[in-house]
Amino acid sequence: MDPDGAGVTFAFLGDFGDAVSFIFTSRQSRGGAEIGGAHNLSLLWTHLELCAASLGLAILIALPVGLVLGHLGRWSFLAISTSNVGRAVPSIALIAFFVAFFPQTPEFLSVTLALALLAIPPILTNAYVGIRQVDRETVDAARGMGLSGGQVLRQVELPLALPLIFGGIKTSTVNVIATATIAPLAGVVTLGDPLVSFAVYGREGQIGVSIIVAALAIAAEVGLSAVQRAVTPKGIRLERTPRARFGFAKRRIQTAP
Repeated sequence: MDPDGAGVTFAFLGDFGDAVSFIFTSRQSRGGAEIGGAHNLSLLWTHLELCAASLGLAILIALPVGLVLGHLGRWSFLAISTSNVGRAVPSIALIAFFVAFFPQTPEFLSVTLALALLAIPPILTNAYVGIRQVDRETVDAARGMGLSGGQVLRQVELPLALPLIFGGIKTSTVNVIATATIAPLAGVVTLGDPLVSFAVYGREGQIGVSIIVAALAIAAEVGLSAVQRAVTPKGIRLERTPRARFGFAKRRIQTAP
């Protein structure tokens, strides 16, 4: 595509138009490197790889721990403290820690570990809270029917806790997608590269990749929200009527004996 023609097409949009042109058309940077357009795909692919690896590792660690702690009903301080620490520690500090103290570790692995630590708290906390919020009478009834602890967790508690669990995964996914933009500071060239290399990409590059990252985050939010609704048991969905959401209680019609 002709970048000059695209620039004329989007010129009336100002800086936003230049950013849109950067997304769809290639051009040369001030140093002569090819940027924009199809060259954004390599940045996007690395960004997605990094996010997928981080989230996969976080789910592998946090989900079993949250489920077991919630099922046992013990060590609640661990889930709460993990959540609080996760919010308190800056992401850039985690990346700097892994790069500084594990210099022999590949940059991709260091950033993956840092982002996984960022993603763990919401998943762990939501898994724990989701299991603990399952009605205790339902759990007792399942045990009374002869189900073992593992069967109660798999067949009763986990299905009822899935909506809240996916809520934690959704929160972590959006956080990781946004935070992966600082990965270039550690040597992993993601969509954040134009944000930290203004001299190469210019203002249109910064705004352009910001649009792409925002679109990724929105797509993840919408997609995982759809999955969250799909895994919500039908009985729970039926309870969430419009009247209930606005705080109106349902009236039951009672018949005389």
